[in-house]
Amino acid sequence: MGSPSMETASMCTAEKVTVSRCSSHKEKGTHIFEIAGYSLKKGMGVDKFVRSATFTVGGYDWSIRFYPDGTGESTEECIAITLELMSSNAAVRAFLDFGIAKHGSGLLSTSFKQKTKAFTSRTSSTRQLSLFIVRSSFEAKPVTYLQNDLLMIKCAMTIIKDSQVSESTVGSEIEVPPSDISEHLGKLLEAKEEADVTFTVGGETFEAHKIVLAMRSPVFKAQLFGPMKETRMRCVTIEDLQPAVFRALLHFIYTDSLPDLDHLEGDDNCEMIRHLLVAADRYAIDRLKMIYQTIHGKNLNVENVATTLPLADQQNCDKLKNICIGFLASSDKMGDVVATQGYANVKRSCPSVLINDLEKRRRSRGA
Repeated sequence: MGSPSMETASMCTAEKVTVSRCSSHKEKGTHIFEIAGYSLKKGMGVDKFVRSATFTVGGYDWSIRFYPDGTGESTEECIAITLELMSSNAAVRAFLDFGIAKHGSGLLSTSFKQKTKAFTSRTSSTRQLSLFIVRSSFEAKPVTYLQNDLLMIKCAMTIIKDSQVSESTVGSEIEVPPSDISEHLGKLLEAKEEADVTFTVGGETFEAHKIVLAMRSPVFKAQLFGPMKETRMRCVTIEDLQPAVFRALLHFIYTDSLPDLDHLEGDDNCEMIRHLLVAADRYAIDRLKMIYQTIHGKNLNVENVATTLPLADQQNCDKLKNICIGFLASSDKMGDVVATQGYANVKRSCPSVLINDLEKRRRSRGA
C-alpha cells in the first residue's frame, strides 16, 4: 500500500513549528453466516459452496463462502470457509477474527487466531482468505458448534482506512498499544510469584495473591483483609466447591475472561456453567454472574427452563429469572415443560418458586 508513512517538519515562523502528519483510522464490523441444516449440505461435492449475503465493513463489500466438502486444495476430512473481498479495484488491509462460533456465547473457537491480511480485488488469490477445518474437530462437539444442526461462521474485521494528511503543531500523537494487563495478571497466577495465600479446595491446592482477590471480590476482601480469621492465615479451606470450578473462578478473577470449557460436552458443560454462576454469586463477582446469566438465557429451552428458573431465584439473578418467566409466558409448550423430569424434581425441592411463577403462567394460559 505504498511507502511507509513519514513525518516532516518545517519552520514557518520563529515561534511556531508545524508537522505534516500522515494518519490512519479504523472501522470495525462483524458478520455471522448461519448454515441451517448443516448435515444436509454434506455431499454437495468438492469445490461446491453456499455463499452468504454481501455485507459491508469499512466501505468495502465482502462475502463468505462455505464448502461443506472442502476444495481441491483441502483433504477429504476438511470443510473450507472463505472470506472474499467483493469490491472492485480495491486494496484493503484488515485484521481478522474468522472461523466457527460457539453456540450460546457466540465466541470464536480458540482454534482460530487473529490474522493480518492485505486484500486486493485485482487477482483471485489476493482477494480472499480461506480456512480449512477438520470436520471431526467440531462435529465431535455438537452441543458447542452444531445445536439444532446449525453451524455459525463468524468474521470480525477491523479495516485500516486510507491514510490522510493533516497539519498540526509539533507533538505528534504516538499510537498506544491495547491494554495487556490481563495477560500479565494471568501469567502472575500461573507463575505463583509472590503468592501469599493458599486455598485448599476438594483436596487440591491453589496459590494466589490476596490483593488481587480483594480487588476483584468484596467477599474475598472481607475474608482476607477484614476482621475474619482468614486474615491471619496463609491457608484457607473452601467447602462446597469443586476444584475445577475454583480454578475457573480464579482464571476470571485474574484475566477478566471466561475459561475455555471446550473440553466439556452437553450436560457436563451446562453443569459447570451452573456451578460458576453459583460461585460468582457466592463471591459477589457481578460481571461473571451477568455473563453466565446471559449464556443461560440464550440456551433456554423446554427441557431446562424448569431447572433454570429456581437456580436464578436462589442466586438472586433477577434478569435471568425474568427471561425464564418471559419464556414460559410466550411458550405454547407449557404442557411439555410440565412433563419434564426437571419440572418434577424442582417442584419437590423448591415448590414455592414454581407455584409463584411457573404454575401461575400455566393457569393464565389455560393449560
